[in-house]
Amino acid sequence: MSGPFLSIDNLHVEIGGKEILKGLDLQVGRGEVHVLMGPNGAGKSTLANVLMGHPQYEVTQGSIVFQGQPLNGLKPHQRAQKGLFLSFQYPAEIAGISLGNFLRSAKMAVDQQPLKIQKFQKILKEKMRLLEMDEKYASRYLNKGFSGGEKKKSEILQMLVLEPKLAILDETDSGLDVDAVRVVASGVRQFHNSRNSILIITHHKNLLDYIEADRVHFLVEGRLVKSGGRSLLEGIEESGFQIYKKGGAES
Repeated sequence: MSGPFLSIDNLHVEIGGKEILKGLDLQVGRGEVHVLMGPNGAGKSTLANVLMGHPQYEVTQGSIVFQGQPLNGLKPHQRAQKGLFLSFQYPAEIAGISLGNFLRSAKMAVDQQPLKIQKFQKILKEKMRLLEMDEKYASRYLNKGFSGGEKKKSEILQMLVLEPKLAILDETDSGLDVDAVRVVASGVRQFHNSRNSILIITHHKNLLDYIEADRVHFLVEGRLVKSGGRSLLEGIEESGFQIYKKGGAES
């Protein structure tokens, strides 16, 4: 396949009449890990939601192309079927459906084919062991009563089971202790290979101590203001993003 795996060109996004993203350009190659960092309100989670087709966000200009096919106008389930996955910053609790049943239903919906219970159970147990999750969680209601760390592991478990082509991890490391960050990072490394890509959205570099990033981007006030290698992470938690505010974009 020629061209980038994911290509975002001059993306402008509004919500409630307020412009959040102001001409964002981003390209992610197949097999790459990209990191998006920035202060609160910069538009990081907006980008994640727009990529998955959240209806509250209006794309007023620009395009999103994935594997050579435009995503503009596609519904969230259609994007999931094309291989996109979003790990939520604040995973919802859903009573009445177990984690295991939810995952099997989601897997069949994304793959658009049936999946025998025995085969699914084997896959699920294998992935739960990778994340050091007790198998009892599979029979519990989805995220109901889960701790913050357990909810984030549940999100990574979904990624491992669904095997998307592009995984968008929105603040997956927020609120996790050191041990949970290590386990989540292990799951991300198990998932990543030369055929898929990852976009990690984060405030700090805790998760990145365990994961190699190909490219780092700083998003400030709705625009990418700096892109480069992993060396950009050095000192950013001390200096912050103030120096990039109201500045021009760099690459």
